[in-house]
Amino acid sequence: MHPSAALALWFAAVVAVQYLDYPGLAVVAIVLLAVPGVLRPWLGFVRRARWLLLTLWLILAYNTPGEAYADLAWAPTYEGLAEASLHAVRLVVMLGCLAWLFARLGRAGLLAGLWGLLRPCRRLGLDSERLVVRLSLVLENLQREQEKGAWRRVLAAAPDFEQGPEVVHLTVAAWQGRDTLLLALSLCCLIAVVIS
Repeated sequence: MHPSAALALWFAAVVAVQYLDYPGLAVVAIVLLAVPGVLRPWLGFVRRARWLLLTLWLILAYNTPGEAYADLAWAPTYEGLAEASLHAVRLVVMLGCLAWLFARLGRAGLLAGLWGLLRPCRRLGLDSERLVVRLSLVLENLQREQEKGAWRRVLAAAPDFEQGPEVVHLTVAAWQGRDTLLLALSLCCLIAVVIS
Protein backbone atom coordinates (compact mmCIF):
# COMPACT_ATOMS: atom_id res chain seq x y z
CA MET A 1 0.00 0.00 0.00
CA HIS A 2 1.30 3.44 -0.91
CA PRO A 3 2.03 5.61 2.16
CA SER A 4 -0.24 8.40 0.87
CA ALA A 5 -3.08 5.89 0.41
CA ALA A 6 -2.56 4.58 3.96
CA LEU A 7 -2.61 8.13 5.33
CA ALA A 8 -5.80 8.96 3.41
CA LEU A 9 -7.39 5.71 4.62
CA TRP A 10 -6.48 6.62 8.20
CA PHE A 11 -8.02 10.06 7.80
CA ALA A 12 -11.23 8.57 6.38
CA ALA A 13 -11.38 6.10 9.28
CA VAL A 14 -10.91 8.84 11.87
CA VAL A 15 -13.72 10.89 10.33
CA ALA A 16 -15.99 7.83 10.04
CA VAL A 17 -15.43 6.88 13.70
CA GLN A 18 -17.13 10.14 14.70
CA TYR A 19 -20.39 8.89 13.19
CA LEU A 20 -20.35 5.32 14.48
CA ASP A 21 -22.19 3.86 17.47
CA TYR A 22 -21.04 0.93 19.60
CA PRO A 23 -21.62 -1.85 17.02
CA GLY A 24 -19.66 0.01 14.32
CA LEU A 25 -16.91 0.90 16.79
CA ALA A 26 -16.68 -2.75 17.82
CA VAL A 27 -16.23 -3.78 14.18
CA VAL A 28 -13.46 -1.21 13.69
CA ALA A 29 -11.76 -2.32 16.92
CA ILE A 30 -11.88 -5.99 15.89
CA VAL A 31 -10.39 -5.17 12.49
CA LEU A 32 -7.62 -3.16 14.16
CA LEU A 33 -6.87 -5.94 16.66
CA ALA A 34 -6.49 -8.40 13.77
CA VAL A 35 -3.51 -6.40 12.46
CA PRO A 36 -0.21 -7.64 13.93
CA GLY A 37 1.76 -5.10 15.96
CA VAL A 38 -1.15 -2.78 16.76
CA LEU A 39 -2.20 -3.85 20.25
CA ARG A 40 0.90 -2.82 22.21
CA PRO A 41 1.18 0.72 20.78
CA TRP A 42 -2.61 1.10 21.06
CA LEU A 43 -2.50 0.30 24.76
CA GLY A 44 0.43 2.71 25.14
CA PHE A 45 -1.55 5.51 23.46
CA VAL A 46 -4.55 4.82 25.69
CA ARG A 47 -2.35 4.85 28.79
CA ARG A 48 -0.83 8.18 27.77
CA ALA A 49 -4.27 9.64 27.03
CA ARG A 50 -5.89 8.42 30.25
CA TRP A 51 -6.21 11.91 31.77
CA LEU A 52 -7.61 13.28 28.52
CA LEU A 53 -10.14 10.44 28.44
CA LEU A 54 -11.15 11.04 32.06
CA THR A 55 -11.45 14.79 31.54
CA LEU A 56 -13.50 14.36 28.37
CA TRP A 57 -15.76 11.86 30.12
CA LEU A 58 -16.33 14.13 33.14
CA ILE A 59 -17.01 17.22 31.03
CA LEU A 60 -19.54 15.45 28.84
CA ALA A 61 -21.15 13.54 31.70
CA TYR A 62 -21.74 16.64 33.81
CA ASN A 63 -22.50 19.17 31.06
CA THR A 64 -25.04 17.24 28.99
CA PRO A 65 -28.57 18.23 30.00
CA GLY A 66 -31.02 15.56 31.02
CA GLU A 67 -32.32 13.62 33.99
CA ALA A 68 -29.92 13.35 36.93
CA TYR A 69 -28.60 9.89 37.72
CA ALA A 70 -30.58 8.37 40.64
CA ASP A 71 -32.17 11.82 41.21
CA LEU A 72 -29.02 13.07 42.93
CA ALA A 73 -28.34 16.78 42.48
CA TRP A 74 -24.57 16.33 42.24
CA ALA A 75 -24.68 13.34 39.87
CA PRO A 76 -24.25 13.49 36.10
CA THR A 77 -27.25 12.94 33.88
CA TYR A 78 -28.20 9.65 32.26
CA GLU A 79 -27.84 11.31 28.87
CA GLY A 80 -24.45 12.71 29.91
CA LEU A 81 -23.22 9.29 30.99
CA ALA A 82 -24.29 7.78 27.67
CA GLU A 83 -22.76 10.60 25.59
CA ALA A 84 -19.53 10.66 27.61
CA SER A 85 -19.04 6.92 27.35
CA LEU A 86 -19.67 6.90 23.60
CA HIS A 87 -17.19 9.72 22.97
CA ALA A 88 -14.55 8.08 25.18
CA VAL A 89 -14.89 4.83 23.21
CA ARG A 90 -14.64 6.80 19.96
CA LEU A 91 -11.41 8.41 21.15
CA VAL A 92 -10.00 5.00 22.14
CA VAL A 93 -10.82 3.62 18.67
CA MET A 94 -9.22 6.69 17.06
CA LEU A 95 -6.07 5.95 19.06
CA GLY A 96 -6.25 2.42 17.65
CA CYS A 97 -6.39 3.87 14.14
CA LEU A 98 -3.30 5.92 14.97
CA ALA A 99 -1.53 2.80 16.26
CA TRP A 100 -2.40 1.06 12.97
CA LEU A 101 -0.99 3.98 10.99
CA PHE A 102 2.32 3.94 12.86
CA ALA A 103 2.51 0.12 12.71
CA ARG A 104 1.81 0.19 8.96
CA LEU A 105 4.01 3.09 7.93
CA GLY A 106 6.50 3.90 10.64
CA ARG A 107 8.03 7.34 10.84
CA ALA A 108 9.58 7.29 7.37
CA GLY A 109 6.39 6.04 5.73
CA LEU A 110 4.32 8.66 7.53
CA LEU A 111 6.57 11.41 6.22
CA ALA A 112 6.52 9.96 2.70
CA GLY A 113 2.73 9.70 2.79
CA LEU A 114 2.34 13.26 4.02
CA TRP A 115 4.75 14.51 1.38
CA GLY A 116 2.75 12.69 -1.31
CA LEU A 117 -0.57 14.11 -0.11
CA LEU A 118 0.79 17.64 0.15
CA ARG A 119 2.55 17.73 -3.23
CA PRO A 120 -0.49 19.20 -5.05
CA CYS A 121 -0.58 22.04 -2.47
CA ARG A 122 2.69 23.39 -3.86
CA ARG A 123 0.66 25.07 -6.59
CA LEU A 124 -1.10 27.05 -3.85
CA GLY A 125 2.21 28.25 -2.42
CA LEU A 126 2.52 25.75 0.46
CA ASP A 127 6.10 24.62 0.94
CA SER A 128 5.35 20.92 1.53
CA GLU A 129 9.02 19.94 1.73
CA ARG A 130 9.65 22.34 4.60
CA LEU A 131 6.55 21.09 6.42
CA VAL A 132 7.65 17.47 6.06
CA VAL A 133 11.17 18.27 7.29
CA ARG A 134 9.78 20.08 10.34
CA LEU A 135 7.45 17.19 11.10
CA SER A 136 10.42 14.84 10.75
CA LEU A 137 12.35 16.82 13.35
CA VAL A 138 9.36 16.82 15.73
CA LEU A 139 8.87 13.07 15.36
CA GLU A 140 12.58 12.44 15.91
CA ASN A 141 12.51 14.57 19.05
CA LEU A 142 9.48 12.66 20.33
CA GLN A 143 11.36 9.37 19.90
CA ARG A 144 14.02 10.45 22.38
CA GLU A 145 13.42 9.72 26.03
CA GLN A 146 13.03 13.01 27.88
CA GLU A 147 13.75 13.30 31.55
CA LYS A 148 11.07 14.61 33.86
CA GLY A 149 10.75 18.40 33.77
CA ALA A 150 12.78 18.77 30.55
CA TRP A 151 10.15 21.06 29.05
CA ARG A 152 10.92 23.70 31.69
CA ARG A 153 14.57 23.82 30.66
CA VAL A 154 13.58 24.06 27.00
CA LEU A 155 11.37 27.07 27.73
CA ALA A 156 13.93 28.74 30.02
CA ALA A 157 17.06 28.22 27.90
CA ALA A 158 17.90 29.05 24.33
CA PRO A 159 16.89 26.16 22.06
CA ASP A 160 19.62 24.03 20.51
CA PHE A 161 18.93 23.83 16.78
CA GLU A 162 22.08 21.84 16.00
CA GLN A 163 20.72 18.44 17.11
CA GLY A 164 18.63 17.59 14.05
CA PRO A 165 19.75 15.62 11.01
CA GLU A 166 21.37 17.38 8.09
CA VAL A 167 19.43 15.47 5.41
CA VAL A 168 16.00 13.81 5.40
CA HIS A 169 15.64 10.89 2.97
CA LEU A 170 12.20 9.83 1.75
CA THR A 171 11.59 6.59 -0.08
CA VAL A 172 8.24 6.62 -1.84
CA ALA A 173 6.75 3.56 -3.45
CA ALA A 174 5.04 3.76 -6.82
CA TRP A 175 1.30 4.44 -6.82
CA GLN A 176 -0.59 1.37 -7.99
CA GLY A 177 -4.11 0.63 -9.14
CA ARG A 178 -4.98 -1.08 -5.85
CA ASP A 179 -4.20 2.19 -4.06
CA THR A 180 -6.76 3.99 -6.21
CA LEU A 181 -9.27 1.20 -5.57
CA LEU A 182 -8.62 1.38 -1.82
CA LEU A 183 -9.12 5.14 -1.78
CA ALA A 184 -12.35 4.88 -3.78
CA LEU A 185 -13.65 2.14 -1.49
CA SER A 186 -12.76 4.08 1.67
CA LEU A 187 -14.40 7.22 0.27
CA CYS A 188 -17.59 5.27 -0.50
CA CYS A 189 -17.61 3.78 3.01
CA LEU A 190 -17.04 7.21 4.54
CA ILE A 191 -19.93 8.73 2.56
CA ALA A 192 -22.17 5.81 3.55
CA VAL A 193 -21.31 6.21 7.25
CA VAL A 194 -21.83 9.98 7.20
CA ILE A 195 -25.14 9.81 5.32
CA SER A 196 -26.65 7.00 7.43
